Amino acid sequence: MDDVMTKAVVSVQPTATYREVVDLLIGRRFSAVPVVDGFEHVTGVISEADLLRKIEYAGEDAPRLFEGRRRRGERAKAHAATAADLMSSPPVVALSGTPIAAAARVMDVEHVKRLPVVDDLGRLIGIVSRGDLLKVHLRPDDEISADICRNVFDVLLPDGSEQVDVAVAEGVVRLTGPIDRRSTANMAIRLTRQVPGVVDVIDKFNVAFQDTDTTGASVFIVA
Repeated sequence: MDDVMTKAVVSVQPTATYREVVDLLIGRRFSAVPVVDGFEHVTGVISEADLLRKIEYAGEDAPRLFEGRRRRGERAKAHAATAADLMSSPPVVALSGTPIAAAARVMDVEHVKRLPVVDDLGRLIGIVSRGDLLKVHLRPDDEISADICRNVFDVLLPDGSEQVDVAVAEGVVRLTGPIDRRSTANMAIRLTRQVPGVVDVIDKFNVAFQDTDTTGASVFIVA
């Protein structure tokens, strides 16, 4: 994920005013901006939805009967004047080095479009968007193939990687050649799927020994 994130991150301080945040999002065409303290720790994120509460609740001063906690929080943002009161906290962030697939899952589960990226100390070092994650599928096929050969088969089959053929067409990987065990083939397929830019994997291995059953569980043969 570090390879696709934006490193020149624009952020705001907790004291930034409502108008300053609006001007920033509109001027930079951002959908959200992280809020950081004096140590560059991410304390929250302000999205367009947070800012729109001022319009949504315009003219509504008193809470409604039996109003839920979430709605009370939204109403409070309608009267917020600074980033500290506008932001959603705690923020949803990703640790530097997080795999792209894991970052995508976080975005999907948390329903966010951008993830601030932090280091081990929680300091902001970048930001990644959904569009950034999709860029990995623009990698050239020969670059994906080289990545698979170097980081999958040279590691998994150090003495026989040259016997495996890796063919990539529009991100779809076709693996052919002899391989000793089904468990090894399954591991190779799983690792190949994790390579950035891989859309799908077609298994055409010639497996010498079936040491797993149809579910992938190991098969033990007792003499």
